[in-house]
Amino acid sequence: MKIVVGLSGGVDSSVAAYLLKQQGHEVIGLFMRNWNDASVTLEDECPWIEDSNDALMVAKKLGIPFQVIDMSALYKERIVDYMFAEYEKGRTPNPDVLCNREVKFDVFMKTALSLGADKVATGHYARIETSTNEAGETVYHLLSGKDKNKDQSYFLCQLSQEQLSKALFPIGELEKPKVREIAKAAGLVTAEKKDSQGLCFIGKVSLPDFLKQQLKPKEGEIVEIFRDSPLFHQEEVSFSADEKLRELEYLSQKIDYKKSDGKVIGKHQGAQYYTIGQGKGLGIGGHKESCFVIHRDMENNILFVGEGHSFPGLYRKALRIDNSEVHWVRPDLRLKTGASMPAKVRIRYRQPLENAMLYQFDEGLFIAFENPQSAIAEGQFAAWYLDDELIGSGVIS
Repeated sequence: MKIVVGLSGGVDSSVAAYLLKQQGHEVIGLFMRNWNDASVTLEDECPWIEDSNDALMVAKKLGIPFQVIDMSALYKERIVDYMFAEYEKGRTPNPDVLCNREVKFDVFMKTALSLGADKVATGHYARIETSTNEAGETVYHLLSGKDKNKDQSYFLCQLSQEQLSKALFPIGELEKPKVREIAKAAGLVTAEKKDSQGLCFIGKVSLPDFLKQQLKPKEGEIVEIFRDSPLFHQEEVSFSADEKLRELEYLSQKIDYKKSDGKVIGKHQGAQYYTIGQGKGLGIGGHKESCFVIHRDMENNILFVGEGHSFPGLYRKALRIDNSEVHWVRPDLRLKTGASMPAKVRIRYRQPLENAMLYQFDEGLFIAFENPQSAIAEGQFAAWYLDDELIGSGVIS
């Protein structure tokens, strides 16, 4: 089989290419150059230069063809510009999920297939299994990686059956120490290389500095909300069994804080630079515990904060996803209007899976958690699983 491997210059994709070569496949290494601007990275130079050199050395060691393709214009249009627009609206996008949907498994995959490839492989810690449905069609199952500490299925939560049909994740059955062991035994230059951090294909960045490229600083106030606020001590509202939609709308609604609800305790340089649940970079002192962002008033440029990890304003029992933003990796499991299903859900990478119920209504898809969730942020992706299979995802409203 002819397989194009997305060589990133890291150990994971290097071992993916090595394993495929060992299996006797015709392997081609392809490096995506997605970013050219070193001014926002915390390193002295753009990491893509070192990464592309490492990818080239791996390809030479394996004796496979190697190419670099420049996708920086596309990346800026589909990922970076989207990020700026989302932060400006007071939302928290996930560029890694978008990068997989819009770049790696879209344009990059199409480029690879145009080179005559049968499949495209990456170094993701995830697995794909197949089954056959009653109509005789192949169903692709996206499973979490065997290494629970490195499982990256969440980042693949927007992929389609068509994309999965052309994808391979050769290291999905392995744990990270084993991957490094294989790389070392094979003499790959990436064997001891640290895992990349920061934004997909950009590197480690100072997010405020990155956002300041387009989103100008604007001084605003930081308002602290206190635990004894009447906003958190309203009477419990009860709903009858046939009022499930009203109950879910109530549980998923966000508190609309006002300046008069708390006390001004500081200044910030722009609400667009922060996200819900953020505790660092606020410059707030004089508290026993850290303060966390609980709300952003984008119109008035006000940050609302509360003290402590257990602050009630950080938690919600449910969330809503617009129907237009709901994506089923397994379309055959899509909920009909009025239907519900139990699932395991995470709302950010590395978060443990949480017990929840999914409810589909004309008004949107609602997720009600068994336990209240901290820092549910608009713009992030919620992904839902049955056992270890990721079956769907959506952008939190």
